[in-house]
Amino acid sequence: MRLYHWASGIAHPLAGMGVTYPLPMTLDARYGHTNIIARDWRALSDFYQRVFGCVPVPPERDYSGPDLEAGTGVRGAAVQGVHLRLPGYGEAGPTLEIYSYTILAEAQPTAVNRPGFGHIAFAVPDVPRARAEVLARGGHALGQVVTLETATGAKVTWCYVADPEGNVVELQSWS
Repeated sequence: MRLYHWASGIAHPLAGMGVTYPLPMTLDARYGHTNIIARDWRALSDFYQRVFGCVPVPPERDYSGPDLEAGTGVRGAAVQGVHLRLPGYGEAGPTLEIYSYTILAEAQPTAVNRPGFGHIAFAVPDVPRARAEVLARGGHALGQVVTLETATGAKVTWCYVADPEGNVVELQSWS
């Protein structure tokens, strides 16, 4: 049996080596959220609500004090922000956490190949239309819309864009 990465169609490096999937978890874990640190959390939250249909999950967050400093390792840390329910998963689904710190580190240039957090992806029915909407709402193009075919014959049409603060977003549609 040949195992493929579900999205890329690339054979898994452990395929054929007697590895049974899924692998057992060490922890009882489930995905919770992805965090974006924003210069203006309200404006960036509005972008994700209007473009992708994300929904705020009250309450808004406003944290400061010794416990936040200890947890973040940032002296004088204070954050404000919101969690947004991601579309397509219902009330218990994962969220996009958008926070602004009162003290921000220097931002790095936007690059799809920068080590670390790469991008967040949204499945959309029409990639060119979604790309146009992102650009119309203050986002930036990082590449063209392309279609790739996996080894299994599945096709993905996709592109990278950046939100108004330069965070990379992939827009994708599988067929």
